[in-house]
Amino acid sequence: MSSTLDNKTTYDYDREYVIHSWSVQSKRNPLVVNRAEGVYFWGTSFPSGKEKKYLDMASQLVNSNIGHQHPKVVAAIKEQADKLCFAAPSFANEKRSELAKMLSEVAPGNLKCSFFTNAGADANENAIKIARMYTKKTKIITRYRSYHGATYGAIALTGDPRRPPVEPTMPGVVRVLDPYCYRCPFGQKAGSCHLECAKQIEEVITYENPDTVAAMMIESVTGSNGVFIPPKAYYQEVRRICDKYNILFIADEVMAGFGRAGTWFAIQNFDVVPDIMTVAKGINSGYVPLGAVIVSEKVAAGIKDDFLYCGLTYSGHPLACAAAVATIKAYQDEKLIENSHKMGEVLTKHLAEMKQKHPVVGDVRNIGLFGVLELVKDRETREPLVPWNSTGPVMAAVNDYLMEHGVFLYSRWNYMFIVPPVIISEAQMAEAFEVIDGAISIADASLAK
Repeated sequence: MSSTLDNKTTYDYDREYVIHSWSVQSKRNPLVVNRAEGVYFWGTSFPSGKEKKYLDMASQLVNSNIGHQHPKVVAAIKEQADKLCFAAPSFANEKRSELAKMLSEVAPGNLKCSFFTNAGADANENAIKIARMYTKKTKIITRYRSYHGATYGAIALTGDPRRPPVEPTMPGVVRVLDPYCYRCPFGQKAGSCHLECAKQIEEVITYENPDTVAAMMIESVTGSNGVFIPPKAYYQEVRRICDKYNILFIADEVMAGFGRAGTWFAIQNFDVVPDIMTVAKGINSGYVPLGAVIVSEKVAAGIKDDFLYCGLTYSGHPLACAAAVATIKAYQDEKLIENSHKMGEVLTKHLAEMKQKHPVVGDVRNIGLFGVLELVKDRETREPLVPWNSTGPVMAAVNDYLMEHGVFLYSRWNYMFIVPPVIISEAQMAEAFEVIDGAISIADASLAK
């Protein structure tokens, strides 16, 4: 058998032998993707068999932060493969050590030591293990509109609709409401509230007994549930509450980290420092699977004399760490964090134009290159264009238009996420929004029906 499949064979084999995540298997019609460069990739669809170039406004799964096939990262992987492909995690390794030091240098505050994982989900699970080990307490506070991963422990931490179908899950998780300013669960308006969402956290902690609560885990900026950007005072209140009750503050930066929010890490926009930070995705832009739990000097010192019940065969995999070292150097040398901040301002303008032009756009939000358009049937009532945890023919038509016109965009429910690679240029952003404008017009037309 040939070692290289043509696109049609790849498609057929995928349909017969591959089980895909988050989907009904019988309805899958995957695009065949075998090449990419920068902010673009090329995909072949079937039954047409035609290849098309796509502008990747989703960064794949919000992880290809430095874009596709960055030559320095590819070269680093090849160089490491020639030297050493694998070493057990019990050994010290050059690239793992170098990466750990680099993370301590770019992470906020006194976050210093890293435990390496394979992805974001197991980073969050191991962060919980470490928090429970350090505090000798068990309960974890998370938020209802959250996503922390699909593994059994991480899905227990998650609040969105992907959790209930796999329950029962890990015990000890307690949920609070979110700082969703556009749809405030406390009936308040942004700018004139009294941080009821933060006050509820303290109230819940007192009900649960602070002596039982080990940590609060929060996505610094909520990702796939809608890009919620709280006021700075929210996180300062969270930090105060955690300190008051000796609770660890865990910032989930899996999606929001490494330039996505216009800074190295999203939490830096709020002038607070967590006790533990979890990262993945942008750490090496998905070139080789990798995640990390970064803990403060205080937490590292507090667990150093105890046995650590955390272990992964591929923890700190040399190829993954080599890719991450090269990626972080690219962020620094090419000023990609600065570009994300600059292009975030450009994105803000494009989003504002979409809101002004299209009645179906109820709200727009972004911080750096972490943006969303929220579509509604009525701006006054704020009724979502499609029901929560659902879809419909209008959003399907919007997505079809985008793909037909060469823009790959991540959408979910009534949200259209704008999360391009941080290398994107102003011209490429304009190219994308020309198509996005047309797609939203389809949604506008549905309001008249």
